[in-house]
Parts: sequence; structure tokens; C-alpha cells
Amino acid sequence: MRALRLHEHGGPEQLRYEDRAPVPPTTTGDVLIAVHAASFTPGELDWPSTWVDRSGHDRRPVVPCHEVSGVVEALGFGAAGLCVGDEVYGLTDWYRDGAAADYVAVEARNVARKPASLDHVAAATIPLAGLTAWQGLFRHGALRPGQTVLIHGAGGGVGTLAVQLAHLAGARVVATGRPDAAELVTALGADVFADAADATFGDPGQVALVLDLVGGALLERSWPLVEPGGAVVSIAEPPDAQEAARRGVAAKYFVVEPDRAGLDELTARIDAGELRAVVGATCDLDEQAPAAIAAKERGGTTGKLALQVR
Repeated sequence: MRALRLHEHGGPEQLRYEDRAPVPPTTTGDVLIAVHAASFTPGELDWPSTWVDRSGHDRRPVVPCHEVSGVVEALGFGAAGLCVGDEVYGLTDWYRDGAAADYVAVEARNVARKPASLDHVAAATIPLAGLTAWQGLFRHGALRPGQTVLIHGAGGGVGTLAVQLAHLAGARVVATGRPDAAELVTALGADVFADAADATFGDPGQVALVLDLVGGALLERSWPLVEPGGAVVSIAEPPDAQEAARRGVAAKYFVVEPDRAGLDELTARIDAGELRAVVGATCDLDEQAPAAIAAKERGGTTGKLALQVR
């Protein structure tokens, strides 16, 4: 099969397009998906799980892109809830190969039927970003209607979905990002947009939740805005626990978890017209794909990068 693979540690410069990679085996609980589209997440080539299996053994060569949309080709023993021919989307295991290939084997519990209103390219940009936004806002951030949330990195793949979900939940949304993302983010539901370089973040007043998708100085500058009893939730780095305790706020760092029920919730909102995918760039699975991934890794692309496979 065709695939993008890395035989050596490194970044996108190590990616190689191959047309004779082996089709992955389908083990107990798996579905084999004929990939129609995949999506790349900046930073995934730095994850330890990209390079080793759950026992810590080197598993090179590796295939990137942990978001997938495609069609169920085969079912492993014990795979439940899906049938051959179903159109599905979801997340591949961090410790297994991703979906930048013609086929990928995924635990059945980590995928769901894809939104009928989206094509595969758009659907592939939703699982990781959508579940991250959902879990950050509501599972870890406990956001409620009427509260104010400050979302850093609002123009990115996770941020564009987080803005929409927070708006749908009845929250007041304050968003930060690059100036060129202002029009899009405001159209998605942000009540206030501030240039990330603005030291005051547009002076939004007190917020109940900071959802940090960037880290660094943006996270550190956010503490004075969080009301007592509020929360700082980050996917970029662990928030300062001592600072949180001093201010009387909760602090949480998390990694998104696969969740079929969460995907079903996102599907319902997408098919109801309440939530839309933001595809920043697309490319085919071919010799040009490594360059597209390298460009996304460097930053500057609003929304997600999707690889069209079929």
C-alpha cells in the first residue's frame, strides 16, 4: 500500500513517500479502515508514543497522522458496533501507526460513524481537535452557560472548534490568536477577539475558564484574569500548580482520550448544522505530502491540514 513513513527519528524532513508499505494486521477488537482522508497534528512527531509501542520497544518505521476518515474494510474478532462498508471517523492509538496510508488498523471503540453532512476530508479534521475541545471545555473545565471562557490559539484546529462549542453552550467567548484569524474566529462565535501579542487580551474582565492551546507566555499572562474558583486547562504544558493554589483556581493539563460517545455527540451537532469543520489546507497522499506537513509544522496555517488518500 501507499504510505508516508519515517525510518529515522526527526521531523517532517524524515518523512518518505512509499508505495510498497505492508498493510497493517487486524487484531482482536480492531477494524481495518480503507483510508479516504487523514489529518496531521503539529507536534505529533515529537510524541514519545510516535516512536515506541506500549512496551517501550522501537516500532520504526512509523506512519503519522492520528485522525482518520474512511470506510470499514474488515473486522477483527470481537470488534463491535460497526459493519464492513460503514463510513467512519476517529482516532488511531498513539502507540500504533497513523492514517497517512491506504489502510490503517484501529480499535473499533475509537471510531464512530462519520457525519453524513461532511465529506471524508472535512471529517478527518474533526476527531482529535473536536474531542480535545470538548474534553477541555466541559470535562476538565466544567464550563457552564453564562460563564466567560478565554481561549488561546483560537485560530488553530482545536481552537476553531472550541470557540464554536463554547458559543453553543451559552458561554461568553474571548479568543486570542494571530490577527489574520480574527474574522474567522469572530464568525465562529467569539464575542471578543484579541491579538495574542496584546498584553491585556483585549481587557476582557474576569473569566471562569482559560483554555490554553499554546502555552508559554500566553499561559503565564492569563493568571490575573481567572476568577476565584475558576480553572486553567492546558493541552500545551502543565499550568503552575503553586500559582493556581495561591489564586484559588483549578489547574489541569490533559491529553485527549479517544471516545466513541464523544464522537457521536460531535456528529449530531455537525449534522444539525451547529458545528462546522475548518479545513486550513489539503494535499494528496503523494511525494508532495511531506512538504505540506513541514509547512503545517512551521505554523501559519489556520485550521487543520488534511491528506486526501482516496
